[in-house]
Amino acid sequence: MRRHAASACHYHYPIASFAGSLCAVTACALLPDTLGAATMNALPYFCEGEVVKGFGRGSKELGIPTANFPEDVVDSLPSDIATGIYYGWGCVGNGEVHKMVMSIGWNPFYKNTKKSAETHIIHTFEEDFYGETLSIVIAGYIRPERTFNSLDALISAIRSDIEEAKNQLDLPEFVKLKDQFFNNNKNNIMNGH
Repeated sequence: MRRHAASACHYHYPIASFAGSLCAVTACALLPDTLGAATMNALPYFCEGEVVKGFGRGSKELGIPTANFPEDVVDSLPSDIATGIYYGWGCVGNGEVHKMVMSIGWNPFYKNTKKSAETHIIHTFEEDFYGETLSIVIAGYIRPERTFNSLDALISAIRSDIEEAKNQLDLPEFVKLKDQFFNNNKNNIMNGH
C-alpha cells in the first residue's frame, strides 16, 4: 500500500526522549562549536512530505540519487537549524527504513538561490518514487555546507559523508532512535507537539 502526503508534517522531539545523553554527546561532537547549541536543540527532527522533482543533478551528474522535499517542508524546518550535511533514517511510503544522508542549504557548488532539503537514502531502489511520502528522522550533523573546486571533489565529499553516516548510524543509540520512530506509531503526539 502506498501512502501519499497531503501536506508536510514536522515534529520536533528532544533528544532526551529517545536515546539519552549519549546520542546528544555523539552528535554534538561532530558540530562546530558555533553551530552546536542551535542545531542540537532541533535534533532529532522528524520530517515527512511528498517527494518532488529537484534539480535533476543527484542521479545524472553525481551518481548519487536524492529525494527532494517540497518548499513547504524546507520552509518549516527550524529557523536556527544549521545548513550542512546531516544523517539519519528514512522510509519511502510504507517500505523499509534505511540509513540516509541529507543536505540542507543552498548547495554552494551549484550556487542555488533557493534553500533545499535533499535526501539520499542509502539503498538501491528499482524505480523513482516521485509522489511518494518520504519520512525521515534527522539524527546527527556531519559538516557545514561548502563549495568545492571540482565536481570530482564534491562527489568525493558526498561519498565520505555517506560512509560517516553509515558508521554513526550503526551506533546503538542511533539504532534505538530508528526503532523508536519507525517501529512505534510515528504519528503519536509526543512532548506536546
